[in-house]
Amino acid sequence: MKGKFFIFSSAIVLALCFCSSVTSADEIETKETEAINASKAWLEIIDNGNYALSWKQASEYFRNALGSEQWEQMLSTVRKPLGKIVKRTVKSKQYSKTLPGLPDGEYVMIQYETEFEHKKSAIETVTPMLEKDGKWRVSGYFIK
Repeated sequence: MKGKFFIFSSAIVLALCFCSSVTSADEIETKETEAINASKAWLEIIDNGNYALSWKQASEYFRNALGSEQWEQMLSTVRKPLGKIVKRTVKSKQYSKTLPGLPDGEYVMIQYETEFEHKKSAIETVTPMLEKDGKWRVSGYFIK
């Protein structure tokens, strides 16, 4: 009887662990979706040429690392010559609680395959972070 109870209780523990990991995966998927939606809204601001607003709507970390004028100058130099957006699709997404050079927190690194008017193939990497107020805001942006 003792052996059967151990097997039964072990099966319950394994089932609980499995359910817990499913919930965790669902939570991560939800966070990735929220971060993607936030990044798309933020990229639309850049696509419309409103670089000052994109800086204001970026994460606190981003704004502390880079001044508004410096950000606007960088985008004018790098992004503006690419022209209008033609197509942008999510290539990959990865939830993480740590990223090199950034404070611990919750991040989603998103890569977009992007086609611009003057550049047919580019990779945009956008990294939203979950801020204290519960909103996802961009903490990093790169174009290759």
